[in-house]
Amino acid sequence: MISVEEFLRTNPVRLQDGDAAGSVAAAGGRSRFTRDDKSHGGRPERTMPRRGGFGSRGSFGEGPEDPRDGDACREAALSLLDAAPRSSGALSDRLKRKGYEEQVVTDVVDGLIRVGLVDDERYAQSMVRYCLSRHLGEAGTIREMTRKGVDRALAARVAAEAARNGDFVESAYELGRVVARRTVGMERDRRLRRFWSAGGRKGHAPDLIRQVAADVFHDDDGCESD
Repeated sequence: MISVEEFLRTNPVRLQDGDAAGSVAAAGGRSRFTRDDKSHGGRPERTMPRRGGFGSRGSFGEGPEDPRDGDACREAALSLLDAAPRSSGALSDRLKRKGYEEQVVTDVVDGLIRVGLVDDERYAQSMVRYCLSRHLGEAGTIREMTRKGVDRALAARVAAEAARNGDFVESAYELGRVVARRTVGMERDRRLRRFWSAGGRKGHAPDLIRQVAADVFHDDDGCESD
């Protein structure tokens, strides 16, 4: 004895328009009503929302409706700035990835620079403070700023100013104290390896790492120096 499903597959039934129960069976239990079925009590066929979502393009990664629309590009830029401060380079990259034409992006970003909503110098200074709070060195700070879209020449200049103020020396000593606290009780060689590894990752100069290691890890009993 064969099942109903197998019978219907091998013996398709020609149905009348109003045969709702038959339509469901022939479709494997899924309703296939269309707009023409309204008169028979059916409902319009459900369709999946298009990829843009909620009738607007770009909601799920699609490009803008008009890549040359400067107003839309400006609105997108302001939304990005509202979410987080950005350098002009990072902002331009994001807008281009959204699908806006390069010249439109350049015009929008230049306009935001003119009115002071984008200020690379101010952004770079704030980045230096952020990097110091993470105990980064000069090289690490430049690397982090350029990763965030800051022009390399500007990043190097701002970092050099911080270096002249002794900020990275203090950053290295603070990193040394942090590692020392975390490695209390370990053998000295192991503590030094931990500090050298951390200092290298943070972008501190080898000479500065050596100086801090000598001052902070000069003991042999695993106790932090003052």
